[in-house]
Amino acid sequence: MRLRGSIAAALGALTLVLAVPTSASAAEGQFRYTYVTDEGYEAVGFLNNPPSGQCINLYGVGSDDRRPGHSPKNRTDATAVVFLNADCEGDVFFSLRPHTGGGSERLKVRSVVFS
Repeated sequence: MRLRGSIAAALGALTLVLAVPTSASAAEGQFRYTYVTDEGYEAVGFLNNPPSGQCINLYGVGSDDRRPGHSPKNRTDATAVVFLNADCEGDVFFSLRPHTGGGSERLKVRSVVFS
């Protein structure tokens, strides 16, 4: 009889754990890119543990009146899709593998989304 009670309690606990909403997922790690500041200096921008499934306009390059960033490096545990245009729009994009994905200076970026 005790075994049935224990099993029932365990199943009830499991049901509660599965029913509780989880927090928004995030890609773990860092995403980096290079851009030119308004003063003309090269700088490195980065995102630490960025949210998944949300388009992110990159700092310093996320609008069309600035030069796009370049040389993205994906050191997160998720696939990063970088876009030439802001707001993850347009048909010019490139997918970067988790942990080791990277692009050269020729790969221009303004926005990114993580899977």
